[in-house]
Amino acid sequence: MATQRRLSSHTLKAYRADLRQLFALIGEQYAAAVRGQSSALDPASVQAADVRRAAARLHARGLAPASLARTLSAWRSFYRWLAARGQIEVNPVAGVRAPKRAQRLPKALAVEQAVQLAAHAAGAEPLALADKAMVELLYSSGLRVSELASLDHAHFPARGGRLASSGWIDLAAAEVTVTGKGGKRRSVPIGRAAVDALRAWLRVRDSLPPIAVRALFVTARGARIGVRSIARRLAAVARKAGLGVHVHPHVLRHSMASHLLQSSGDLRAVQELLGHVNISTTQIYTKLDWQHLARAYDAAHPRARRKA
Repeated sequence: MATQRRLSSHTLKAYRADLRQLFALIGEQYAAAVRGQSSALDPASVQAADVRRAAARLHARGLAPASLARTLSAWRSFYRWLAARGQIEVNPVAGVRAPKRAQRLPKALAVEQAVQLAAHAAGAEPLALADKAMVELLYSSGLRVSELASLDHAHFPARGGRLASSGWIDLAAAEVTVTGKGGKRRSVPIGRAAVDALRAWLRVRDSLPPIAVRALFVTARGARIGVRSIARRLAAVARKAGLGVHVHPHVLRHSMASHLLQSSGDLRAVQELLGHVNISTTQIYTKLDWQHLARAYDAAHPRARRKA
């Protein structure tokens, strides 16, 4: 996963936790059934019934169907890998399915809320300018928060043992380049408001304490900003703006996709901008678009409006 599929460290950490959990659960089962049985198991000895019991125990502990489905997917992938290497003949997770889950639509702001949020994140202080630039860039280009945090203010090629930039902005071309999931690189446009906000932030960026030379966004101490810091600062801006809803970075990504689809109807373009491998992932936004149309219909159509 790390070298061939180039998945992120967060994904690798999640897979490790899922596999440890599987063998811990099955080890508990074997220890309960056979006195003195060690919980250290040979992965090839696991049977489908063991997997079903482990999944049932997780479900009984309150694990949500979506989380259980992700956990089973990790187990299934691991055993598929073992089968490809000839270490097992049958994948014991192949026929195990998680409980059916209700489809949850992504949360998106109304257009007026997104504009209100961007307008409120303003001020002469350096960090206020950084907040505004982050809000504008997230909403303009639909970046993931990890992609935003890893951005450099320019493209730095690999040199002297230092890695090349994984993401950077080019304000002259009004374009941002990021490395997304699976190590896939994409370039997306930056809107005019976001370009202006970024220029304003870059003018004061170097006034902060000893600064992370390459990082586009930094903390008050001059270090590259982290994902959690971005989430906290964005939530604080939303509270001050009086939006009345919790806003996290992915809400702005959802909002960008939903609003763009409402305006253009071009699902393929939204897929490219978001960096989705499968268009089925992007299609969830068509349901948000339908909700928007349904509300507009109910509010405007003479036969849909309620009588006073």
